[in-house]
Amino acid sequence: MEEVAISIQNVTKRFKSIVAVNDLSIDIPKGEFIGLLGPNGAGKTTLIEMIEGIQKPDSGQISIMGKNWQKHEKFLRGKIGLALQETRFTDKLTVFETLKLFGSFHSLKSGNIKEILELVQLDKKQNDYVVNLSGGQRQKLALGIAIINKPEVLLLDEPTTGLDPSSRRDIWKILKELHNNKTTIILTTHYMEEAEYLCQKIIVLYSGKILAMGSLQELLSHSGEGEVVSFRTNQNTNPQTLIQQYPIQEYIWNEEKQEGRFKIKDISKYLSEFLDTLQKNDMELIELDIRKTTLDDLFLSMTGRGLIDESDLPTH
Repeated sequence: MEEVAISIQNVTKRFKSIVAVNDLSIDIPKGEFIGLLGPNGAGKTTLIEMIEGIQKPDSGQISIMGKNWQKHEKFLRGKIGLALQETRFTDKLTVFETLKLFGSFHSLKSGNIKEILELVQLDKKQNDYVVNLSGGQRQKLALGIAIINKPEVLLLDEPTTGLDPSSRRDIWKILKELHNNKTTIILTTHYMEEAEYLCQKIIVLYSGKILAMGSLQELLSHSGEGEVVSFRTNQNTNPQTLIQQYPIQEYIWNEEKQEGRFKIKDISKYLSEFLDTLQKNDMELIELDIRKTTLDDLFLSMTGRGLIDESDLPTH
């Protein structure tokens, strides 16, 4: 039987009229890398804040390594590391001095700080002032602080938001190495490729509830394996009746944009015929995009909206 690192049982959290987390239950095994995926307003940050003891559930129970925050706060502070979307530092301290300051809270020696600097790829920046660091370097420093106590549980709330692709990949490499050391990691993100690359198990949250959960392959198998075909023509006539003989799933047509989208098991069997059919009916193909199904397709099929285009929702 797997040892449980974090147990969340029937947890609910409200902010006035908003139910941020809605009767949520899950057990997270020790050493697992979990991705919490969902748009703004899904409940990701609120759930993380309750696990890390910043917020209290309105109802339900959370335990970490069999302990709760009410009775075992000092113990848990020594076992948990966390990195937020944005961390404020003292600009006039160097990178080394910043880590030394936080390390002093855990009686960490200078030799251990050098080990942290190497792990987060800041050893060559240790004498630079924090004010001169790039966004990616600041996030590496925040990650260094999060792991300075060698936590058994690491909580990361969208640590790569706003970073350029190169910096994001650097953070991914660091997280991969941490997970290889059997650290239990929970990562909130709205980047599909981040969850796909890093996480053993992905939990898709929406409106405070678990929409789907499993490995990437398990989730995608639920949404139907195959390809997504998107196309745009020079006419606003819906070509669905012309291609209804194909085994198409989830067909969508936007008359205003003259765009179509459908899922199909193997488009290679039907592509030539599809193109010929459009041509025979005087429908000029302006754009065509074919790709494998993704988590965003799963989310779209479940909710009718994409993962990222959710700026109008609250951020709890």
